[in-house]
Amino acid sequence: MKTGGFPSLTLMLWFALAAISPGAVTLAQDQRAAAAPAVAPAGPVFDGLADQALAAMREKAEALKIKGVAVVAYVPGKDVNSWVSKMVVVGNLTSHSSATNDPGSNLLGIAYAKASEMAATLQPSGSGVRPPMKGELGWQGGWIEPGKNGYLIAAFSGGRSSDDVQVSKAGVAVLAGGL
Repeated sequence: MKTGGFPSLTLMLWFALAAISPGAVTLAQDQRAAAAPAVAPAGPVFDGLADQALAAMREKAEALKIKGVAVVAYVPGKDVNSWVSKMVVVGNLTSHSSATNDPGSNLLGIAYAKASEMAATLQPSGSGVRPPMKGELGWQGGWIEPGKNGYLIAAFSGGRSSDDVQVSKAGVAVLAGGL
């Protein structure tokens, strides 16, 4: 940033510090890295497993003859402060009703509502461990299990609750193989 044609004071101090002691800059960078929350690496490992889990969920949904949306997520660590997730549409992103007073359903929204409830309770969606909060539906259909280094979440929306649970369990089973 420049003010009146001169570099900012912060930038000038940083350059001066780097010139005097390059190790001090490295130390400051190391301290920032140490202050960042520890997150288990997920990237390529999660991506590959997520694709496999979503394929297993698709297969289970097709065997049950249901259409909807499948979501898988991985929460690194003991506390839910972040997650990585993937989804796939299995036939329908939304459902429409012929009833005049029913606007239809956003199946992706419902699947993520199930996942968000599980993130907050660490229990399968619709478990009834507490009343649903705003933004939650309290519907069954999602499954969560502790993994090796975090939580494994899968949710499906589109079928009956009992079918959605079966589809979700198929996804978590695959994630459990590597996370």
